[in-house]
Amino acid sequence: MSKEHNRVELDPPATTQPRDERAAPPERPEQQRANDGAVQDQLAALIQDVACEPVSDYDAKLVRELMTAGLKLIPDGRDTGELKLMAAALKEMRYAYRVFGEYAGTHKVTIFGSARTPADHPDYLAAVDFSKIMGASGWMVITGAGDGIMKAGHEGPGREASFGVAIRLPFETTANEVIAGDEKLIHFRYFFTRKLMFLSQAEAVVCFPGGFGTMDECFETLTLVQTGKASIIPIVFVEGEPEEGRTTSGGDPAMAVANYWGGWVEFIESQLLNRGWISPDDENLYYVAKTPRDAADHVLAFYSTYHSSRYVRDDLVIRIKRPLPDAAIETLNEEFAVLVKSGRIEQRGPLPIETDHLELPRVVFTHTRYKYGLVRRLIDRINELGADE
Repeated sequence: MSKEHNRVELDPPATTQPRDERAAPPERPEQQRANDGAVQDQLAALIQDVACEPVSDYDAKLVRELMTAGLKLIPDGRDTGELKLMAAALKEMRYAYRVFGEYAGTHKVTIFGSARTPADHPDYLAAVDFSKIMGASGWMVITGAGDGIMKAGHEGPGREASFGVAIRLPFETTANEVIAGDEKLIHFRYFFTRKLMFLSQAEAVVCFPGGFGTMDECFETLTLVQTGKASIIPIVFVEGEPEEGRTTSGGDPAMAVANYWGGWVEFIESQLLNRGWISPDDENLYYVAKTPRDAADHVLAFYSTYHSSRYVRDDLVIRIKRPLPDAAIETLNEEFAVLVKSGRIEQRGPLPIETDHLELPRVVFTHTRYKYGLVRRLIDRINELGADE
């Protein structure tokens, strides 16, 4: 199985060091000792010794910075609780990356939704249908491993194509029966490490109706993409449609379907867009699907020509699966000039600094670093022009 990731981090930092540490007190000699050349040489030797294989200079530097930061924690005066939090968070992330790393070359979709949705509810049935379609298309599904929509998301593709990203809560202590006991079930102590895995490992996020937790996940995903802190991916909202004359959950009106996402869009437009808190371009960041099939088609269409994105300094590099004709590149320049800080949108091969997916052509331009909703529309346009070709 390929170890090359389909999704690439959009804007990885050039250095792990903070840009400005003026708010913290100056480091004392016992803290700075971790930076001493002799200590750094020991760390470098230890890295090479443990690795048992050649390590790139840059990767070794990053691990050395990680170890150096750890060595400074006790001289910093960090208490036991703070040390426990940082140690547990790092261990959680390392373990989760190890699990997901075994399936790096497989497309994955994260499904969010309520843990309280009953199995006879239209939303539950829609989640089963959607996840089944994605599984049949070769995708794996990531959910929070609980009941409700999370269980429905696992039912569709089955255990073999499912990941469970569970959180330890006093009132939710077990995973659903589909994923329970599977090696791809990962338990997290912290929400922030769990959210990192939900978003860093997925090439699409699909949201079903839910409560505070679902809204938190939905808005955080939108915020990260809107601000350019996460790669642009399809963010899709979908819900079930009740059969005529059919009630759910014993007729409980609280569980009735009442066009959940329609009401959400009304709120977004009336309370956010009309007040100027978001821009019209931001509406491109999400898609309200009509049916589970429509949701799946939207996700799959996003990757019909488009592959992935990354920055090389201020240049946005969009990898595509096949070259676009010259006329299509001219169309992109005409329609999306506002995104270009200088120069033009060009089609070319990989930049010298790039090391992955070197076989794919690129659409490259110097980006203004704003209007990410319009960048989302640019990707749609690339897919449309690719389909025409």
